[in-house]
Amino acid sequence: MRVRMGRLFQEIRSSWLMYAFVAPFCIVFLLFILLPTIAAIVLSFTSFNAIEPPAFIGFRNFINLLTQDLIFWMHAIPNTFKFAIIVGPIGYLLAFGLAWLITQLPAKTRVWYTLAMYAPSLTAGVAMAVVWIVIFSGDRLGYMNSFLLELGIIQKPQLWVTDPKYLMNIMIIVSLWASMGVGFLAMLAGIQSVDKTLYEAGKIDGIKSRIQEIWYITIPSMKPQMLFGAVMAVVGTLRAGSISVELTGANPTPQYAGHLLINHIDDYGFIRYEMGYASSISVVLLIIIYATSRLCWRLFGSEGEAKG
Repeated sequence: MRVRMGRLFQEIRSSWLMYAFVAPFCIVFLLFILLPTIAAIVLSFTSFNAIEPPAFIGFRNFINLLTQDLIFWMHAIPNTFKFAIIVGPIGYLLAFGLAWLITQLPAKTRVWYTLAMYAPSLTAGVAMAVVWIVIFSGDRLGYMNSFLLELGIIQKPQLWVTDPKYLMNIMIIVSLWASMGVGFLAMLAGIQSVDKTLYEAGKIDGIKSRIQEIWYITIPSMKPQMLFGAVMAVVGTLRAGSISVELTGANPTPQYAGHLLINHIDDYGFIRYEMGYASSISVVLLIIIYATSRLCWRLFGSEGEAKG
């Protein structure tokens, strides 16, 4: 051990400039990702109300979560998977499709279309408060109610975001609108980096359509970007939760119609102040995200990466 530590310090001294550049990322990763994750895992085995010292209770939080929490099983889990299964794959396909279409445009106009697609992901919270709430407002001034009343489709204003029948669908629409984030930019960069000579060779080998080019050349040539986009789509949809709160202004949402796992964590952690129980829910969410991310690695990663 002493020999290994000596070699490590010697390597740090000889390559101090390299480690100096890496240090900011390592410090941020340690402070904002690794330590909070370890703290959540530790607190999940305790009873902690944020005032008194944590009391160790073993697996009681997990047992209660899996056997007694009806809201978790009846609303949080089904809503989260429904939301993720719809928004994740559709948003992923939209990101790839729009990225491919943008690469077919002239270089001068390409940057403006990219900005138009990427901007909603930067201003999602503000846009929901300014645009979407106005569109789905429950009075006659709301754009959706005004439009449908003029057409005679409805006879009185509809309370869109507070009606459990429509809330999840509205959440999905808003999330798809704001889903063109860094995964979209990664795919755009991946498509632009594909060697153009591969397309010429493909035409010689018998590829006759754009769909065949995408399937046999584009996608295999940009697997790292496809993997990154898939992981970002999975993580983004599974940890989404602020959408329902911003639309309805309440947590929990009406009849738990838009109640996702993040909302369940916020409910117990910041409303009931049961930090230990909220940490156990976050650990379950971490396991789900890890399992789905591994699935993405197997689908889009190379053989060696998938095994690793």
